[in-house]
Amino acid sequence: MRFAVDAHTIGCHLTGNEVYIRNLLNEFAKLDAESEFIAFVSKPDAGFEVPACIRTRRVSANPYCRLGFDLPLRLRGHRPDLLHVQYTGPIFCPVPLVVSVHDVSFLEHPGYFTRFRAAQLSLTVKRTVESAARVLTPSEFSRRAILQHYPLDERKVVVVPNAVSSTFHPIERLTASAAIEKKFGLRRPFILMVGDLQPRKNHLGLLRAFEEVLHSHPELPHRMVFVGKETWYSKELHREVRRSSIADRVHFTGFVEDADLVNFYGACDLFVFPSFYEGFGLPILEAMACGRAVACSSITAMPEVADAAAILFDPYSTAEMARAISDVLLDSELRTRLERLGSHRAALFSWARAARRTLEVYYEVAGAARHATVRTTKAPPALKVRATS
Repeated sequence: MRFAVDAHTIGCHLTGNEVYIRNLLNEFAKLDAESEFIAFVSKPDAGFEVPACIRTRRVSANPYCRLGFDLPLRLRGHRPDLLHVQYTGPIFCPVPLVVSVHDVSFLEHPGYFTRFRAAQLSLTVKRTVESAARVLTPSEFSRRAILQHYPLDERKVVVVPNAVSSTFHPIERLTASAAIEKKFGLRRPFILMVGDLQPRKNHLGLLRAFEEVLHSHPELPHRMVFVGKETWYSKELHREVRRSSIADRVHFTGFVEDADLVNFYGACDLFVFPSFYEGFGLPILEAMACGRAVACSSITAMPEVADAAAILFDPYSTAEMARAISDVLLDSELRTRLERLGSHRAALFSWARAARRTLEVYYEVAGAARHATVRTTKAPPALKVRATS
């Protein structure tokens, strides 16, 4: 079999989408020694982040060129058994299509996007999921939302949970803190939030809750650290921070690489994820895998990911969020218990398992397409694990 993957997000700092496809490709290289994989990348150095056994081919970073011209041309030339994309497929796709739709927030909360972006996603994702052979999504919450908005056969939408890269692992807090202070000039103790600066991540709600915590408990020495890429929403958030009474206790780092992010997780006293909407919520698992206590929103897919290993709060309630933060910071026994539960929870999610299930879908789709073409029945071959040193 020959499988093609649209991996243009690699090297683009597109956070969750990039993490997703990069980890799948890494696991494909370990799991399937029989198939040929082609990764379509846009950045000149993206090939260095893809396993050597996976062929890379360049496509334009411009989405109009990539979707309208480059991908269709590449597909006609390489003739793969299928193409796997995230959210939006090429305008013309001569091979079966598998699409990953991590959430449909652009339909349920279009106000979190620019007007153009919400409209563009509404049109292109609809076209893609309706033409796709399978739709992959990371949670039961997202599966229900997809089926609610698109008239699809339920069997076509498959849940494949995300996982945590082995990059994220426990680091002794003082060691991680020293690395953060040396590179970023930030001293502990601090609480941490990870996510692009956009409205649905609810940085503003967390800012207000943290302000309330410090007013109620002025003895706490903690700072608030926001790790995440600047966006069109950044100016408003920075303006609100300057207006607050705790501006000197709030720090923005911008986008950071995983090697630094693991140190931020390791150095923090508490990870808080107050998002209004998530199709999964990968940072929750990353923080847990690093052995840190987590407090997160009690809505959308986040309870499904965190289960009983985190403190849950209503992200629309400043008082409830502030109480969750205070409880963890002031109760060392609770914090220790959450750290232990979180480590066990994160271990239940595996990129190897996610990649194996994704490959099973690939074989189902490619096998069905071949059967329809040659009108003969042949079961897809079992995956042969690639030998590794």
